[in-house]
Amino acid sequence: MGGLLGFPSLVSAADYKVLLVIFLDGGNDGNNVLVPTDGAYKDYETARTSVLALPKDSLVGLNGTTAGHTFGVHPSFKEVAALYNQQRFSFVSNVGALIEPTTKESVLNNLVRLPIGLFSHNDQAGFVQGAVEDATGWGGRALEQLNTSLRHPCSAIAYGNSRTLVQGRNTTVSYLLGQGNSGWGSANLLNPTSTSTQALNRMGKWQSENMYETSYIRTMANALSDTELFAKAGRYAANSQQDFGFSELGQKTRHVASLLPVFKSMGLRRQVFQINFGGFDTHTKQRGADSNSQDSLLASLSKVLSALDASNRENGLDENVLTLVGTEFGRTLRPGSGEGSEHAWGTHWMLMGGAARGGQVHGQFPSLVLGGPDDSDANKNGRLVPYYSTDQLGATLMSWIGLTPDRYNDVFPNLKNFTQKTLPVLWG
Repeated sequence: MGGLLGFPSLVSAADYKVLLVIFLDGGNDGNNVLVPTDGAYKDYETARTSVLALPKDSLVGLNGTTAGHTFGVHPSFKEVAALYNQQRFSFVSNVGALIEPTTKESVLNNLVRLPIGLFSHNDQAGFVQGAVEDATGWGGRALEQLNTSLRHPCSAIAYGNSRTLVQGRNTTVSYLLGQGNSGWGSANLLNPTSTSTQALNRMGKWQSENMYETSYIRTMANALSDTELFAKAGRYAANSQQDFGFSELGQKTRHVASLLPVFKSMGLRRQVFQINFGGFDTHTKQRGADSNSQDSLLASLSKVLSALDASNRENGLDENVLTLVGTEFGRTLRPGSGEGSEHAWGTHWMLMGGAARGGQVHGQFPSLVLGGPDDSDANKNGRLVPYYSTDQLGATLMSWIGLTPDRYNDVFPNLKNFTQKTLPVLWG
């Protein structure tokens, strides 16, 4: 029997898994997202000084003791704190770009291989998304390695132009560009009888002996197919009534949330989405009410995550959707000269969804002492050596999607250097 939009119903709609990745462009300062509230708060306060340190009584408390500490989160993250305390949200502590297990001593003594361009935005954004040997990412490569019964068109989806994480070697990325985007010039792709639509569809079927023309036609045909599919799915989608806010991230995430139940009803089985949210390169004025401050950006992010979680539960997708929040690198513990922070290394990534082990800070929380045991900076600025590799976290999530261990090295070439391949951050 055909699926909702003409796709075959492959399996029970219950067998549907989505990884939604929200990537914080610029290098989010995790040191001001998750803060210890026990004795380690003094180290934090000393390192960050009054320029960046959040007053202890402003932090929103997290339940329990985990990773050896009690914690609070940034006051703008109050919705996230509520999710954490409901065991629906977790932090993966001190994650970053690693080629092999690394310590402060091995860095300072040049005894370990380090990623090229360690504090460069472009290099590290690419590295943590999987671009090691080419411009492909671990999400896209993993989708290509799944059992054939789990593969289908429209599995790797980028909302906008940023796509490294979902780019495969041999498959195309589908692009979401906005709700109701069914128009190509004068053609409405939802009206197959119109002259313009028929002309476009004919062009997508042209053949040529010229390899460049053939590649162009194939790309055009794929784009037409994706645009039509997303436009049709939008017709069936019920816009979420949850409060995603008015940020660009909120509008994009609301759109994706509305489409997920439709994709599930189509019988699709595996999807990875990438949404980028920029502005986290906070060299100056990191604190404050300005729209570009981290304080304001975190408030937008917190609202979006809470609304997304509520929407997924409302649509019966709690066990079907995992949300990962990551960034290219963290920031220095020591404030910079512009009332902000500089490029650093390890930082905290975040997980949300029914499959995530919520209400915990996973891993080893770093020392927040300048020049301390986790500070790899020769000048003691507080550039923390990651405890976990982004490849270890990525392998964990793509295993949940369906990647088998025998395919790890094809997707994560540096994972062979780590004894521990996956992390205990998910249930089951």
